[in-house]
Amino acid sequence: MAPRRPAGADAIPAAKALPADTRKPGDGALYAALDLGTNSCRMLIARPSGGQFQVIDSFSKPVQLGLGLEASGRLSRQSMSRTVHALQVCRRKLEQHGVRRMRLVATEACRRARNSRDFMRLIRRETGLPLEVIAAEEEARLAVISCAPLVNVQTEQLLVVDIGGGSTELVWIDLREVEPAQRSRAIMRLTNGFPDGAAGSARVVDWISVPLGVATLRDQFADVSDDPARFALMSWQFEQMLEDFAPYITGVRADDAFQIIGTSGTVTTVAASHLGLKRYDRTKVDGLSMTSAEIDRVIHNYLALGPEGRRADPRIGRERHALIMSGAAILQTLMRVWPTSRLSVADRGLREGLLYSQMVRDGVLASDGLMGVA
Repeated sequence: MAPRRPAGADAIPAAKALPADTRKPGDGALYAALDLGTNSCRMLIARPSGGQFQVIDSFSKPVQLGLGLEASGRLSRQSMSRTVHALQVCRRKLEQHGVRRMRLVATEACRRARNSRDFMRLIRRETGLPLEVIAAEEEARLAVISCAPLVNVQTEQLLVVDIGGGSTELVWIDLREVEPAQRSRAIMRLTNGFPDGAAGSARVVDWISVPLGVATLRDQFADVSDDPARFALMSWQFEQMLEDFAPYITGVRADDAFQIIGTSGTVTTVAASHLGLKRYDRTKVDGLSMTSAEIDRVIHNYLALGPEGRRADPRIGRERHALIMSGAAILQTLMRVWPTSRLSVADRGLREGLLYSQMVRDGVLASDGLMGVA
């Protein structure tokens, strides 16, 4: 069952909150989306631009909110302090740009922590930001929406994978009843939820939120010193968590009409390593297709490097090296269970889904338009 939002977690005292703008947005209205995850705090500020949106400002900080959560069940004082400082920077950016339309959300770490409500009160007191803890289903749905432009017209079965810090969301969608030219648009119409699937629409076969992400999976096996053994154990543990996922139970196999879209720092880092990028370039990574064999080669290289080699590898980066093997274990498990030559790499996710859903709601983007990032 998807975790529930803590009662009252999104209540904001009017005197402290940023002022809301209830007027109809003009052409130049700015929107913000903030994703507070288990490992990072990230925000985008954007302006609608035709059928796309143009990013005006962004923020990303590895706050490690979930550090120690696996062992204690609580957010630590140090983690909460780091996160509040990051949110204060976000508050200043929102004020600087005069943003009044925003959706600021927290995910798995705040869903699981026993002291989540106390943390929400701390955030309200120190920043006034209207942060809300969203359910796993909404997190999965927003990630799916953000990936809609990457859906191929020939795709009949689609698996969208969002590997986060504290959880991994998988959504399997049947597109066989949708006209090929309409398949991306059909995904975008999931803005209001996961329907059973009317005739001619996308049908969500099943979705699951596995409570293992790059941080939580790493922490579970932190006491295993042997690098290859730890990787094998992480892969095994993740696959055990798929036992309730309908496509895993029924043994659905991949074919030429099957596509996986992966959205996460793990997937984009593997793609950057495959391309040999020493400096990350989103334009080369977003939308890239990789085969199972290409992904395996990158992961085998990571294992050959060992912890010290990964720490020094510029393709991985200083902020990712400690988490890349747990993410790689998740990715390789999925590619083993559903092998395909069409893994699409998405440098987009929850924040883009949040922006899109706000803009569609306000009517500043066509609901059947193809979202992109200008």
